[in-house]
Amino acid sequence: MKVAITSGAAEGPTKLNAFDNALLKAGIGDVNLIKVSSIIPANTPLVELPQLTPGEMINCILSTVCSNKKGDFISAAIAVANSNDFGCVVEHSGINKDPHEIRESAMDMVKYMLKIRKKEIKDLLVEETNHEVEKWGAAVAALIFLKD
Repeated sequence: MKVAITSGAAEGPTKLNAFDNALLKAGIGDVNLIKVSSIIPANTPLVELPQLTPGEMINCILSTVCSNKKGDFISAAIAVANSNDFGCVVEHSGINKDPHEIRESAMDMVKYMLKIRKKEIKDLLVEETNHEVEKWGAAVAALIFLKD
């Protein structure tokens, strides 16, 4: 198994269309996403998101936020912390929050997940996207599970 991290933000005429456009920007708009919980196996390689087969069933950990209030600033983030035994993943999002706060909160939560499991952090990674809403805006960040 491998994983890829991606994000995207976009506008649309409706909430659904904005969300779909954000998925397209992230490169995951033509697949079926299956949300899973927040654990990845030890030593799972992180790779660039490859071209995915349309209609494919893809496991993911997904952070998403939408708004239709012009001027809202929306943020979505994914944080990954690995130990020698396994990794934990956190999804976090917000509206009109400082992007630094969204990023820091995601990192704090994923660090806590390993701490309560009594695991030492080997590495930590955060992916985020931000967007100022015009009509309907959406932001997504995702960790995608890929087959070998």
